[in-house]
Amino acid sequence: MSEAYINLTAGNLDSEHLCCAISDKKHQCGVGVKKQWLRDRLAEGHVFRKLDAKGKVFIEYAPLETAWAPVQGENYLYIYCLWVSGSFKGKGHGKALLDYCVQDARDQGRSGVCVISAKKKKPFLSDKKFLAHQGFEVADSIGEYELLALSFDGALPCFSESAQRQAADSDALTVYYGMQCPYIPNCLEQIKAFCADNSVPLRLEAVDSLEKAKAVPGIFNNWAVFYKGQFETVHLLNEGALKKLLNRQR
Repeated sequence: MSEAYINLTAGNLDSEHLCCAISDKKHQCGVGVKKQWLRDRLAEGHVFRKLDAKGKVFIEYAPLETAWAPVQGENYLYIYCLWVSGSFKGKGHGKALLDYCVQDARDQGRSGVCVISAKKKKPFLSDKKFLAHQGFEVADSIGEYELLALSFDGALPCFSESAQRQAADSDALTVYYGMQCPYIPNCLEQIKAFCADNSVPLRLEAVDSLEKAKAVPGIFNNWAVFYKGQFETVHLLNEGALKKLLNRQR
């Protein structure tokens, strides 16, 4: 196993690839958007660490105080994404990346590390079973979603009061979205086209500030979907996934 990892910095951001969009051409339009979002976050202590290889092997985390998620707490690090895929699985990369984050938190004198997960494994969320094996425990929950934490001193984070709502003030298909994930621009184009062609009322809410991210009225990890006023999913929607969601609600 290659153990050469790279942290993205202002100096190498333009030349390094983003693991999550490395092989899919339709998502390349989102790479520049993601890199600009990262450029604005790095000075806040945001970390994007990846394997020095052509693969989807990375962790992305930030101080909870500046993390764009409806989670509250003091002196924690918040993990946005921990992803190891394909032939890189089963080689210790996930643990190595997580261990780096945990040690970084300890070195900074943090109270712990937290991450949004779910009782059962869901796409775009870290696996609870893996995290529990590393010592993470449930700090808070909303329905099937859980906030997992590895606490060093007993202090625990929680979901924000707004996230507890799990409801939007519109019956239209409502999507809260950030620009942290390079998949999002293409997903938005597919959703807009499908809704226009099928007369589906659509409301898009850009989450373009920390304040808005902390105040999303439901679980949010770059993306949150509501329909008929109720929270549905954090799963990114392409046309196919959107059709399935709407069919389930008929």
